[in-house]
Amino acid sequence: MVIGPHRILLRIWCFINVIPQIGGIVHTHSTHATAWAQAGLPIPALGTTHADYFFGDIPCTRPLSAEEVAGEYELNTGKVIVETLGDNDPLHTPGAVVYQHGPFAWGKDAHDAVHNAVVMEEVAKMAWIACGINPRLRPLDGYLMNKHFRRKHGPNAYYGQT
Repeated sequence: MVIGPHRILLRIWCFINVIPQIGGIVHTHSTHATAWAQAGLPIPALGTTHADYFFGDIPCTRPLSAEEVAGEYELNTGKVIVETLGDNDPLHTPGAVVYQHGPFAWGKDAHDAVHNAVVMEEVAKMAWIACGINPRLRPLDGYLMNKHFRRKHGPNAYYGQT
């Protein structure tokens, strides 16, 4: 049970608040997404379930330096997430795994952020299983990624709309 906002989320929210389309942030230690973070790897986009919610791999941040950890750790965690996103639309990449830490997800509101965290855990699990079945698995083809993401999130979205 969460009594109040997690300290790290407060600091990250203060920093990410410069991205106005983000209205909620979630941090978990869900098993599979955390395993990708601990491995220091992005969660690869291998199938259409992933593409329905995330446009491309779910990125993994760089390691925080000793100075970043000793200083404003929580704030620097937020900064490394924003740095990792670069110019990507944060609602097209609504999550990241922080190197050797765990997953963070966000959305237009708190409900959307929680939903994205749940989806991230599921696609992390699927990727883990798929990579175990076929270690030479290639990423999802770009044309299929585009179709699945844009039909739900593009300017002419039609799939799953209410």
